[in-house]
Amino acid sequence: MKTIAWDVDDVLNDLMLTWFKEKWQPDHPACKINYENISENPPNRLLNTDIEEYSRSLDEFRLSGKYEQMAPIKEVLGWFRENGNNFRHIALTAVPLSAAHLSAQWVIRNFGPWIRTFHFVPSKRAGEQIPQYDNDKGDYLKWIQKVDLLVEDNSDNVSLAKNAGVKGIVIPRPWNKNKMTLKEALAGIS
Repeated sequence: MKTIAWDVDDVLNDLMLTWFKEKWQPDHPACKINYENISENPPNRLLNTDIEEYSRSLDEFRLSGKYEQMAPIKEVLGWFRENGNNFRHIALTAVPLSAAHLSAQWVIRNFGPWIRTFHFVPSKRAGEQIPQYDNDKGDYLKWIQKVDLLVEDNSDNVSLAKNAGVKGIVIPRPWNKNKMTLKEALAGIS
């Protein structure tokens, strides 16, 4: 049975969209861009801020209780219901250590029938000193050697996966170049 590694944020859920509408825009009412204009991830340059403020805002959202309340993306959940039993699934995400437990809980609560393990490469945060086993998801995939396909919103991570011998599919988001619909991208998994 083939194993699929799923990124969590912006693949299984709509973190960027939800954070942007529920946290960034209310905290920055002068912000002139909309979600569809977020052509970079991280979007700090587009938001006229530094990476620290962007990360702090995203972390505050994650830790506020709103992250746990996010619904899974309906089309992705539908794909799992129809096709999930044909593969093994793991979660592989980049999340700060301070919020990894919330991400894991969200994944198991919403996708637990299919995704049985949670893996993460800690997103770097200022002042945090933790052992670094892997620099990125590509390093993690080389280490685990069990994944056949990575489903991601970040094209760079798909390239790193390819270098590790793992195929990848990019879920369309405003910040990547995938022009497929979500339905078409999900069909490519099956």
